[in-house]
Amino acid sequence: MSRYVISLGGNALGNNASEQKALLKHVAQAIYPLIEEQHDIVIVHGNGPQVGMINLAFSESPSTPMMPFAECGAMSQGYIGFHIQNALYNIMQEKKHQRPISTIVSQVLVDVNDTAFQNPTKPIGSFYSKEQSLELIKTQGYTMVEDAGRGYRRVVASPKPIDIIEKESILALLKNHQIVIAAGGGGIPVILKDGKLVGVDAVIDKDFASAKMAEIIEADELIILTAVDYVFLDFNTPNQRTLKTTTLKELEELLKDNHFKKGSMLPKIEACMSFVKATKRPAVIASLEHASDAFKQQSGTIIKYK
Repeated sequence: MSRYVISLGGNALGNNASEQKALLKHVAQAIYPLIEEQHDIVIVHGNGPQVGMINLAFSESPSTPMMPFAECGAMSQGYIGFHIQNALYNIMQEKKHQRPISTIVSQVLVDVNDTAFQNPTKPIGSFYSKEQSLELIKTQGYTMVEDAGRGYRRVVASPKPIDIIEKESILALLKNHQIVIAAGGGGIPVILKDGKLVGVDAVIDKDFASAKMAEIIEADELIILTAVDYVFLDFNTPNQRTLKTTTLKELEELLKDNHFKKGSMLPKIEACMSFVKATKRPAVIASLEHASDAFKQQSGTIIKYK
């Protein structure tokens, strides 16, 4: 029996609740073989689109008080966790194989001095015109940036995770062989202020949170499920090459040559490297479609210590 952390992208979860529930049926089918084989599983999901929609709903409603971003993150953890629990429960019912499932609303500690707070880069929520973005800067104090010619979006800080506050609860559930959904959306970012935890306006990258989770629970493997079957070099060019197996040393050289894009594959690569470096255990980047093969290291890009 092995222990896995599975990282699911928020963009793969759809644009609304009904679409998300439909897509998660496929996620549950992909994960079920691990459940059937009695492996321990922690699922970490993204929430970029979802938390932006929640925040937007509060900010644009004249009759609703403004909701802090940390609370919006907690809401997204709750409803996405419910949908994942529901999808897994239903497929286990269908297969007549039950195991308990729990979603943990998770706080993730970040450093108040993380340089990310001085340079917000994580886009959230809807696109706006230049005039609308200037109004939001004036009235809400948002940081707004132009996003790939599609309009202006709010950006927030994306600090690195230091620790998961609810780790003891997660470990206790795993000890009792429960399936755990935790650190959703990268977790609710909190800082220590005067000895107390305080939520902050930020979004932690869910792949870095997944790597930290995998390190804390001593996972045998970190699996990042995304939209592509493999990591590619020279992606979308005539020289595109598939990277099937690689090592930390090889990836360090590839990073020097800027092979991976910041808003796409780079954070996944860096997150996997941090886990492999800390534990000397493998990480895999693969597509959801071939997840069952990725769990056996028969598909996806496998990153090894050496």
